[in-house]
Amino acid sequence: MKSRPSWLRRLLRRMGAPFRYLTPRGLLGRALLIILLPLLILQAVALQLFYGGHLDIISRRLAGGVAGDVGMVVEILGRQAPGEDHGWVFRQAAWRLDLSLAFEPEASIGMPSQRQSWLPILPLEEDLSQALRERVGLPFDTDWQSDPRSVIIRVQMPGGVLHVEAPRKRLFFGTLYLFVIWLVGTSLLLFVVAALFMKNQVRAIRRLASAAEAFGMGREIGPIKPEGASEVRQAAAAFNQMQARIRRFINQRTEMLAGISHDLRTPLTRLRLSLAMLPAGTEEDAAAMSEDVAEMERMIATYLAFARGEGLEHAQPADLAELVEDLAARARRDGAMVTVEVPGSVMLPVRVDALRRCLGNLLDNARRHARRIALAITEVPREEAGRPPGRWVLITVDDDGPGIPEAAREEAFKPFTSFSAGGTGLGLAIARDIARAHGGDIALEGSPLGGLRARVRLPA
Repeated sequence: MKSRPSWLRRLLRRMGAPFRYLTPRGLLGRALLIILLPLLILQAVALQLFYGGHLDIISRRLAGGVAGDVGMVVEILGRQAPGEDHGWVFRQAAWRLDLSLAFEPEASIGMPSQRQSWLPILPLEEDLSQALRERVGLPFDTDWQSDPRSVIIRVQMPGGVLHVEAPRKRLFFGTLYLFVIWLVGTSLLLFVVAALFMKNQVRAIRRLASAAEAFGMGREIGPIKPEGASEVRQAAAAFNQMQARIRRFINQRTEMLAGISHDLRTPLTRLRLSLAMLPAGTEEDAAAMSEDVAEMERMIATYLAFARGEGLEHAQPADLAELVEDLAARARRDGAMVTVEVPGSVMLPVRVDALRRCLGNLLDNARRHARRIALAITEVPREEAGRPPGRWVLITVDDDGPGIPEAAREEAFKPFTSFSAGGTGLGLAIARDIARAHGGDIALEGSPLGGLRARVRLPA
């Protein structure tokens, strides 16, 4: 099967661009539009066929019947001698034709009355006027507003004006209203049923999307209940299986790393004991070797922390302002000049120990290279396509150190990439891994203090 040419795809995309802004963005709105649009088109076609065919023919026939009766009365009156009594004709018309007649001698209808501009011209009025022109053949005028139950027809005759009052029931019939009520009523009923059904289906999809978003933020949600259509139930079951497999993988990895940590620390402990039992006179060499062993232990702990990623900790509500104040107090005890600016209590479901490690790594990096550090918490709206509206919590760590060149800031997040002597290059990598596990991220920017700014973004 050949694909469409590129120019055709561009043309179709350009033609459909204006309609893209008019269509709903949500699944419920689009599904209801898919149901409602064909329903309206079907109604319009059915109404047009009914009125343009059956109803239009009946309307013209009814109007022709009234116009024929009026024309017959006009013809009879025209054949009577001048001054002759019209009473017998009027009585016969009232009894046999259901028309109320009156004759106004020496009168004139003048110019046809102008219809008010805000009143619509009904098709029945056009049919009646056309039939009167064909079957009466004299100047006439119609009045549809004076009496709600009758139509007044004035015919200009040689001796005066003939007033004819025709009941509207001779021009209308009840099947039109029954047809419209049936058409609109059944359509509304079908639309309500479809809306309720689609709402239930969309609710299941929304729950699945919320569960996926919460799981991506590291929150414990447990398995979700499959509901809705078979495809949605299948997606929910697949999500539960995926969630179980990911958690099983994290648990197995954590247990394996715990065993590796134990196995690696055992020989290091034996090395420490061996260094402590060295004979006298080798203190200088033993001290250098002890420093190497301590460095190895620190590197192993850092590597294991990076690989483990706090996978076993569950998210729970915590006050970010209190956490930031606690980290700032610890940094001050280590000799750093730290200022804190928080808006008050900021409650957020997070993995507390993991987030403490994330912010602690950023503070340690700032304290190692700068003299002044500024911590701040702000909240901004969250507007992303495909995600429900919410807010972001921003935690910024500013310093007045030398900073990192803009071209190398993204490189700093790669594992084992260090811009300072003695560093393992895992601090920023661990911090970003933790932030992304919460559904957020970390970015490096220029700081107002002249150094580096680390901006942690967490979804609320």
